[in-house]
Amino acid sequence: MNHYAYVLMMLDIARQQSASGERRFREAQLAANMATETPGLRRLAARLVASVSRGSARIVRKLDDCVADELGRTLAPAE
Repeated sequence: MNHYAYVLMMLDIARQQSASGERRFREAQLAANMATETPGLRRLAARLVASVSRGSARIVRKLDDCVADELGRTLAPAE
């Protein structure tokens, strides 16, 4: 085997290692960015879900009261 083949193999290995290093660097940057942004997004999502839950509970309670009043009137003995 001549020395050109060795040089080409070494260049290919260096290219693969460089690409792997760049990929690890980008992953680390992405993880750092997500760590700083995630708590705010989670907090916003939690507040949104809590407000929807509270609103639906309030609506159900109002409907429950109305239906209970109507059932009480319809089940009362007729005079």
